[in-house]
Formats: sequence, C-alpha cells, structure tokens
Amino acid sequence: MKKIIVKQVKSAIRKPKNQKLTLVALGLRKLNQEVEHDASPAILGMVDTVNHLVSVKEA
Repeated sequence: MKKIIVKQVKSAIRKPKNQKLTLVALGLRKLNQEVEHDASPAILGMVDTVNHLVSVKEA
C-alpha cells in the first residue's frame, strides 16, 4: 500500500472540535509535526476533513 506523509502546517485554534479530534487521530499534536500513514480510504478521509490545516506528500 502507498505511504503518505502528513504534516500539520496551520494551528487548530478556533477550529471545530471534530477537526481537532481528527488531527489527534492522525497523530498530529504540534505545528510542523510529520507522521507517516498508509494511504487507506479511512486515512484519506481524515486528511480531507482537515486539508486546510495539513500538507500531504507521498513517501
């Protein structure tokens, strides 16, 4: 399966609770933190929910 690297580039302050919880579910807790995930439909859906807060690139 393809791997993606998700990096948080914007703060979650003043964002809805579901977006904050999505960032935590992805493993992102700080700005500029990067995590690597499989490109599964569940992960891609979470990334789509917070696409304005993160950047994504292929590993």
